[in-house]
Amino acid sequence: MKVLISGGAGYIGSTVASACLEAGHTPVILDSLVTGRREFTEGREFYQGDIADGALVDRIFAEHPEIEAVVHCAALIVVPDSVADPVGYYRANVAKSLDFVGHLLRNGCEKMIFSSSASIYQASEDFSVDEHAGLDPQSPYARTKAVCEGMFADIAATQPIRILSLRYFNPIGADPELRTGLQVRHPSHALGKLIEAHEAGRSFMITGTHWPTRDGSGIRDYIHVWDLAAAHVAALENFDQALEGGRASAINLGTGTGTTVRELVEAFNGVVDEPVAVVETETRPGDVAGAYTRSDRAERLLRWKPEHSIADGIRDSLRWAEVRDARLS
Repeated sequence: MKVLISGGAGYIGSTVASACLEAGHTPVILDSLVTGRREFTEGREFYQGDIADGALVDRIFAEHPEIEAVVHCAALIVVPDSVADPVGYYRANVAKSLDFVGHLLRNGCEKMIFSSSASIYQASEDFSVDEHAGLDPQSPYARTKAVCEGMFADIAATQPIRILSLRYFNPIGADPELRTGLQVRHPSHALGKLIEAHEAGRSFMITGTHWPTRDGSGIRDYIHVWDLAAAHVAALENFDQALEGGRASAINLGTGTGTTVRELVEAFNGVVDEPVAVVETETRPGDVAGAYTRSDRAERLLRWKPEHSIADGIRDSLRWAEVRDARLS
């Protein structure tokens, strides 16, 4: 199968491309390189440009008429930036996605997988969410994902394209072969801060220890990026089954249990030689207890479940951090 991957030079998209190759599928990459990396396109068919550029999308399909499906990963994803620049985020994530799907329709593309986000959910009392949970996106970024899902469902209802949205929280780790990884040198998530603390020889701050979770610390759903990529491939290979006869649907991708901050620290210290000390502090403005996804639907419809542990994700994140600067010349 030949697959067009928008945003295929980014962290998620490039890993999906690697997983496609390993599964015998041929990725064609479309990326503007606003945040993606040219290094992540080496050895792959690559077109530099914007998803809203209709002439470019037409050219891609003219040169690759065998494209059977699209994996749409192109998006801006930094929550604080979305708060500071909502116009830019709605333009990049929503308006350009609308243009993009219009170009796909014109070129006869009938299948699209949308790399969405579980941040659109309203968490339940036990912090878990499934596909029937209420939606309550808390940032402009999250709202762009929710708007796109609704927009795509409306389009799929009457147009000759079907769309499957994959919702997930926090990818970690790297391609196990270290072909690609997180290009950001100082990621803002808890694992990124743990790695920074370890490298600097300082303590890691747990902000908030009185949440109603199993150990009082916040809970997140960290999923290894290679498992995430494998799920996108599984969605391509089980597309019709995943939609269950519908035109548009959504499937969660996650661990099914989540990981608390204390558990993350314990797993991290079980991997590194020098353990990181912990300092407990008060919650910060805007902090939330967190949530994690229930992924029964993914296992049933995609025949997928995560295979990598949180320790694997930590280990691969550390391995990537060692080679990142040399790899991203």
